[in-house]
Amino acid sequence: MAVQQTQALPPQYVEDLQKDYGTQLTALTGSQLDTSQFAPQVAPQDQYQQDAYTMAGQGIGAYQPYLTQAGAYTGPGSQAAFMSPYQQDVIDTTMAEYDTQAQKGMSGIGLLAAKSGNLGGGREGVMRSEYQNKSDLNRALLMAGLQQQGFGQAQKAAQQAYMNQMQMGQALPQLQAADVAGLGSMGATQQAQAQAQLDAQRETARLEAYEPYERLGYQGQGIASIASGMPGQYQSAVTPNPTPLQTALGTGAVLSGIYGNMSGNFTSPFSMPN
Repeated sequence: MAVQQTQALPPQYVEDLQKDYGTQLTALTGSQLDTSQFAPQVAPQDQYQQDAYTMAGQGIGAYQPYLTQAGAYTGPGSQAAFMSPYQQDVIDTTMAEYDTQAQKGMSGIGLLAAKSGNLGGGREGVMRSEYQNKSDLNRALLMAGLQQQGFGQAQKAAQQAYMNQMQMGQALPQLQAADVAGLGSMGATQQAQAQAQLDAQRETARLEAYEPYERLGYQGQGIASIASGMPGQYQSAVTPNPTPLQTALGTGAVLSGIYGNMSGNFTSPFSMPN
């Protein structure tokens, strides 16, 4: 009896696509992918950041001269530097005017004594003495007041200078810190922008490097989808029935094998005994 064998084969154009796909895959995977072109990179520090570091270093201890100068305004005699150069002129002018007025007052005592008939008498002498004592006292008090006023103004100016130096010494680090922070912030923004550009370039290089693999993957999926959705071609092979000669030869071969196995134990009735 003839035997028929059937084998399903894909269409020819699908086989061609599969062969072409295999050729491309072999060529693509035959060489090593260079990943150095999209290795991670770190953007360098921006110039603003470098300037911020430099300024921060230069600002260390920059307040000390102000504190030192402030201390010079607290020692004994520190107010002398703030005394008005016209202080003595003011005192001399004021005292000269006072002496003039005091002399006029003394002359007035003589006029009063003359009118009262006591000119040159003891009463006039007592009045002149009392007037002179009061005049001298007032003169001393006036001079002391003028000197105290000048000293007080100089001392107040020294205290103000001390406060100014202290405030500047305290404000300087704060101002420098604000400048450093501003430069650092601008530098960080610039560095972040540079880093974003590096990352974008890296991603672009990565996509370009893997694009052939992705494209080939899509192609393989497409070929598989086409092959699964298309009817196949069937190839049949028929094995014909054996001829009588082939049958006889086959039977003889079988019998020969059987007789061969039995020959070792078979004794012919026609054999002669030894």
